[in-house]
Amino acid sequence: MNPTSLSLGEPDWITLTTDADRETMSAGRPFSTAPDVRVSLKGESALKVSLTAGSTPIRSLALRWTRPMPSDDLYLGDAWERGYGRMGFQTMRANRFMPWYFLAVGQEQAEGYGVATGANAFCFWQVDTAGITLFLDLRNGGSGLVLDGRELEAATIICLQYPLQERAGGPVFAVGSDFCSRISRNGLMPPEPVYGSNNWYYAYGDSSRSRILADAEYLASLTRGNAHRPTMVVDDGWQDHHRLEDYNGGPWRRGNEKFGDMGTLADQIKAKGIKPGIWYRPLLNEDETIADQWRLPHNGCLDPSNPQALDYIRQDIVHMGEWGYQLVKHDFSTFDLLGRWGFQMNPWPSLDGWHFYDQSLTSAQVVKQLYRAIFEQASTTGMLVQGCNVVGHLGVGFMQINRTGDDTSGLQWDRTRQIGVNTLAFRLPQNGSFYATDADCVGISDSIDWKLNRQWMDLLARTGTPLFFSAYPGSLTSDQEGQLRQALALASTGGAHAVPSDWLVNDCPEIWTGDGGARRYSWYQPAGLEFTDMPERYDGYLSVI
Repeated sequence: MNPTSLSLGEPDWITLTTDADRETMSAGRPFSTAPDVRVSLKGESALKVSLTAGSTPIRSLALRWTRPMPSDDLYLGDAWERGYGRMGFQTMRANRFMPWYFLAVGQEQAEGYGVATGANAFCFWQVDTAGITLFLDLRNGGSGLVLDGRELEAATIICLQYPLQERAGGPVFAVGSDFCSRISRNGLMPPEPVYGSNNWYYAYGDSSRSRILADAEYLASLTRGNAHRPTMVVDDGWQDHHRLEDYNGGPWRRGNEKFGDMGTLADQIKAKGIKPGIWYRPLLNEDETIADQWRLPHNGCLDPSNPQALDYIRQDIVHMGEWGYQLVKHDFSTFDLLGRWGFQMNPWPSLDGWHFYDQSLTSAQVVKQLYRAIFEQASTTGMLVQGCNVVGHLGVGFMQINRTGDDTSGLQWDRTRQIGVNTLAFRLPQNGSFYATDADCVGISDSIDWKLNRQWMDLLARTGTPLFFSAYPGSLTSDQEGQLRQALALASTGGAHAVPSDWLVNDCPEIWTGDGGARRYSWYQPAGLEFTDMPERYDGYLSVI
């Protein structure tokens, strides 16, 4: 595709929020608000936003362009971290906030507005019929950032315009995919397709060495002759202090009595012709040797802005590499750092009133510091890195695989349908340019109609994204095993790269088009939706002051 650069130019209004107050100024140079704060904007096709400040604690910056946006365009934004089943195209919603980037799709053209990956601020967009606003959260935890005369390059804005022959799913998907490739910086992909098994969605932490080895043997029997070998991920439940349904943190330096020596387990998995992977939660750790100053003040988790804590985290990865694991999946870090899940970040990612050990960094810089340390240490032994509950836009370049959605389920189909299918569709444009996008497992059990799970695993394989399943060995019929074997074989080749065709009008796309033409999937149960009457998740809209 050959898009044209779309220059927003200098903003018409700038709003700076400090610990003391909020000040808005109209356009003019130099951009100066608080006495010691200067905002710099350089470039056209890639507009770099920087600021310099003295002792004023800076909380956020908002840039407003008087650029009316069409009310009949369709708008798609991203999410802060994982998808929670709420992504999709909508008409104009002035109070909707869209993290990182958005697409605006008209009848004859589409536009992409975003910040390049790896920003030093948490960024979100807001649009209305009068203009566009980009908000940059510059805080250190929940406190204002003090730069002490330093310059911070906060973000790089990239805006592109694409011609459309028609406003249809396929052409718009191509726009989204191309735009993601152009805002990506140093994206990574695994050297070969990643697929396999993870017993979480039938074991839910009640696991052991014997169970993992049985799972690995079952996986080997299902994947003989495949193009590439699969991965068996040892999920939560192996660590020394694990307490079922009570505690899923560290220490991470040895296995518990159900697992024994973790290096021996890795060797036993390899002996079956399977790649061993391992899950862990890097920041929640009961190790009594960890000093109090290494911990965050609001929840006691490890603070990666502290060099000693960060070195401790690196040593955890050293152990896993020495044990022989070939993939490490790190989880929960967004919640453990910022105290909120993505669906609670409305719109600010963290609670107020606390700060990191190193107060000279933005929260975004601390997040990247953690990801970089894990990735660099894992790379010394060739381990792939998979993120989960990570800020994907900040993780580009520091992980080959990202679990891009909240958990699917082995117990309730509608959780898989709502979260899994939605995430797969609306994060799929990032696949291949950011990292490999993993929309989560196929949770196989008697609680879920096989016909539904069969479609889910077929679609995952056809999109060329990672396919992992959870199934108790021996629980499937021979026909079901044959269908699972077929999906795994396709996943091992990288899939057929199917894309959603009805995603403009359906937040749970049913029509997917790939090399073999269009396929229709039926996601709904005959009796209708299963849902809770006490929802814990809610949509991302700006509240009215």
